[in-house]
Amino acid sequence: MKPAVTKSLLLFLALLAGAELFVRVFFARNMAGRFDYGYHPTAGFVEQADGVVRLERSGGRRFFPQQFTRERPADTFRVFVIGDSVARGKSVASSYAGQLAGLLNARGVKAEAFNLSLPGFGARRKHLVLEQALRYQPSLVILHVNGSNEFEDEREWRRREEFRGWHPKNWLMKSLVIRRLYEMKTEKVYWEWLPASVRQQRAVSDADAEVQAALNADTTRQWDELVRRQTVAGVELARQQGAKLLLLTQARSEKDAAGKPHLNDHGLDAMAAALRGEGVGVLSMKAALGPLDWPPLFADGAHLRPDGHRVLAGALARELAAQRLVPAPR
Repeated sequence: MKPAVTKSLLLFLALLAGAELFVRVFFARNMAGRFDYGYHPTAGFVEQADGVVRLERSGGRRFFPQQFTRERPADTFRVFVIGDSVARGKSVASSYAGQLAGLLNARGVKAEAFNLSLPGFGARRKHLVLEQALRYQPSLVILHVNGSNEFEDEREWRRREEFRGWHPKNWLMKSLVIRRLYEMKTEKVYWEWLPASVRQQRAVSDADAEVQAALNADTTRQWDELVRRQTVAGVELARQQGAKLLLLTQARSEKDAAGKPHLNDHGLDAMAAALRGEGVGVLSMKAALGPLDWPPLFADGAHLRPDGHRVLAGALARELAAQRLVPAPR
């Protein structure tokens, strides 16, 4: 019995070693940054030799597939939208980023807009995307400011640091093959194959942890301060790079004690207003949507339906013109 077990083990190890060698020789570049969970500074940005930059899913970043030239085309107003799942929308075309480009072009401004928003990204990871995006000569960056994803940012930061360490429990994760198998689980590639009890336990565990954290007043104050600091840092960085910036503050659809719906900005409007200045504009979702019949524009408490993105794109186009953040039509 022992020889059979030994042979099976040796065969398994040989296959694993062969697969590891194959991956490291042919796919090392594609695996780079995968376990940085969005904290790798260049993940998802692929610079080609012909000067084109492709956006792709890599290193914990799930960009919509898009591409643009590294250098901004002459006489073109280039817009990057950086945010979370709210700004991301269902597609580039239906998001306010894609619709804004159409509105600006219709008004005689030669414009292109790209959606660099990523689901679950909080202030720290959005700032890393901003740092990279500023390398590609944007005329304007729209930074969607939201304070609801800081739990995810902290959780993914802890995971990144854990996998970077050399504790014995992480030794297996130094294998690119095993890492990829683990990542497929976290991305839920084979999620449906797992028993329902396992899927439910994992989902409930994460949800419970987030709810408990959100109910802690000290924790929420720390998150609010982190959002403020990172937003200030983004403003300073954009000014240093000579790029214009518009802060778009999130508003959530909520109900008061009487069950009446209202929009709540959770203090983001006041924070952003204090940062308004030369080259830095502000648009409040609460102010933009509040005068309208806004409840049908929301798919849930935070996310907008396509009509909501359309309305917001119109408000952005008007605000950019009013704050002189976009060139005058020809």
